[in-house]
Amino acid sequence: MKFFLGGLGNLYANMETITEAVIEADRLGFQGALMPDHYMWGEMRGHRMPNAYSTLETWVTLTYLAGKTENISLGTLVTPLPFRPPAMLAKMLSTLDVLSGGRVILGVGAGWSQDEFQAYSTWGGDKYRVDKTIEGLKLMVELWTHDVVDFKGEFYEAKNAVLDPKPVQKPYPRMLFGSQGDRMLGLTGRYGNICFIPPWAGERSGSMKAKVLAAAEEAGRAAEIEFMAGDMGSRGPYDGGELSRQVAAAEESGAGIYMASFPRDDLRGSMRRFADEVMPSYS
Repeated sequence: MKFFLGGLGNLYANMETITEAVIEADRLGFQGALMPDHYMWGEMRGHRMPNAYSTLETWVTLTYLAGKTENISLGTLVTPLPFRPPAMLAKMLSTLDVLSGGRVILGVGAGWSQDEFQAYSTWGGDKYRVDKTIEGLKLMVELWTHDVVDFKGEFYEAKNAVLDPKPVQKPYPRMLFGSQGDRMLGLTGRYGNICFIPPWAGERSGSMKAKVLAAAEEAGRAAEIEFMAGDMGSRGPYDGGELSRQVAAAEESGAGIYMASFPRDDLRGSMRRFADEVMPSYS
């Protein structure tokens, strides 16, 4: 079992906490740390967080954190691919993968915050964004794996595009998916290395896994998919016994990664207790 740190957010008010937590996670032996990627958090499940529009640019922040850490992988849960020009995002991630020695994880999503898309990009509705995600990802992969790229799609074009240096990871940085729609589950199977099955998937988790594995099998890469369990945020004070039960249940379900989130008011202390009490049983 590998352990990722989650629940960090990307609010500007928590900048020091995020930095200290990722540095500590690297020291404690966590294999990954994940941040959400939003400029403007919209209303989510009827909840709006305070200072929802005062955020850090996540990929800039992860680049900063890469310079302060040595081993931990750094990525997003998840990046809305239609939000930025995909060719430029591919260049950014390739550079970060080189600078970090191959520690990038690209979380792939289609986006859900209408607020930020209307402010910085184009909203267009669900189908439109999924279509752009699929096409944008194809362009990114071509840029990462070909010397010169000519690409013409419905949404994106590239003529004589050269992306160099290529990512350290081959054929390209690891990809993490956490979407529940059928088309995105198919995309997960075709490209993903990590599939996050959220706890709220409930009874759908089995069918979601089946769809991902079927798409991966069809693409000849079923062995390359790893499932991740856990929670995107802490739901109360640190409880080592409960976390141990959750990790054991994740392992029993077939997950190879557990994303642990801790209360922000005792973040590093909870991380240390988790590293002492839970992680050694899975080393």
